[in-house]
Amino acid sequence: MENIQSDADFDKIIKSSGKLILVDFFATWCEPCSVLSPILEKVAEQFKDSVLFYKADLDNVPATAQNFKVERIPTVILFKNGEPVSGFVGLAAENAIKEWLGKAAKESNGDASSSETIEDLAKKYEEYAKNNGFQLNPDKKVVERVIKGLLANESKYGQKYCPCRRVSGNKEEDAKKICPCSWHKDEIAKDGHCFCQLYVK
Repeated sequence: MENIQSDADFDKIIKSSGKLILVDFFATWCEPCSVLSPILEKVAEQFKDSVLFYKADLDNVPATAQNFKVERIPTVILFKNGEPVSGFVGLAAENAIKEWLGKAAKESNGDASSSETIEDLAKKYEEYAKNNGFQLNPDKKVVERVIKGLLANESKYGQKYCPCRRVSGNKEEDAKKICPCSWHKDEIAKDGHCFCQLYVK
């Protein structure tokens, strides 16, 4: 894994290839970073044909870290065509990282499984709503927007977190935000719809 030496280098690197680019944001004093680094080195060997791997010391890329809201380390972000498409914060097991990158590589090549399409999820959420005495929002554009947000969060964080709520990184706290979230029934009763307006009375 090569080191990115500056913010200017970072901009050049992530826009220089059509491949997926993984960047491990770290600091030399960070113990979890030192644990994750050899795991990523090992995974890099397996994915060298589809993913480029880089490390970025926060001291060398302060503007980049601020731009991508890197607040805790290690933070790993996956880029495609210069834009972040997925990532994770903290330590992750080797097998979990391989599974995540394998899925991302397939999606990047247009080979993503269609097992969970927007339409499939809309039907699933519609059935859930009917079983609980409310309904899916009749505005299909709203439903599509929310489900796209749910799928984006699943890709980024591993769970379908409500796109209208902030993901904190605290798994216990964030578990309440997995759709259908812990507050949706109270919100529907009070306001006639849940916070993200996926469900309505």
